[in-house]
Amino acid sequence: QCVTTLEGHENEVKSVAWAPSGTLLATCSRDKSVWVWEVDEEEEYECVSVLNSHTQDVKHVVWHPNQELLASASYDDTVKLYHEEEDDWVCCATLEGHESTVWSVAFDRSGERLASCSDDKTVRIWRQYKLGNEEGVACSGTDPTWKCVCNLSGYHTRTIYDVAWCHLTGALATACGDDAIRVFEESASSDPRQPTFSLTAHNGPGRAVTLHCSASVLRTSVEAEPSRKKRPRVSFSRHISLMARAVFPVSFLE
Repeated sequence: QCVTTLEGHENEVKSVAWAPSGTLLATCSRDKSVWVWEVDEEEEYECVSVLNSHTQDVKHVVWHPNQELLASASYDDTVKLYHEEEDDWVCCATLEGHESTVWSVAFDRSGERLASCSDDKTVRIWRQYKLGNEEGVACSGTDPTWKCVCNLSGYHTRTIYDVAWCHLTGALATACGDDAIRVFEESASSDPRQPTFSLTAHNGPGRAVTLHCSASVLRTSVEAEPSRKKRPRVSFSRHISLMARAVFPVSFLE
């Protein structure tokens, strides 16, 4: 049953997202705006803010996992963050670095890091630095600073349309225009200031091969990790980046 229809955007609505509290709904559109809607106990919706910080259409919105902090991705190559300030919503940060459209963003389970994916075939990991942080990263006023600490490049051959961060395991998954889904896991010895991730390549059910790659230098080695019995072989041709030049057997036998 459709309980309500929200109107106001002047072009295609690209994405919607609920805040953790369930009382706020964010929407974004090709009309270059982000709207924040508030819902009361009687399920009445009211637009409480229209944010026009982007200069091109907005592709995706997502909320921080435990705060009323909103992120948006846009055709203008940027990610923007918003929070409420004096009964209104304002843009509190602009993350720049991608060289083309940013299609999607996702917070990790702590909310201290944000992943973004782009038409430039890269995934960037942004880390939040609060005022007085140990690393000495400068902050503007009392607002935290977001800094890119990792750039995953060379794994995808076409546009990356979506990124999802598992809040249970910490794994990062990407959806790409080259027909592949890639899953990245953070290295156990990873430095939070310059994290490294490993790419786990799967081609359906069966065995898996993990390519341990440094995000900055793309140094690659191969380690076979059998995942299921009675699955004698698996092809990896659609899941291995052309730039990750690893040498491994075509199949793994029992």
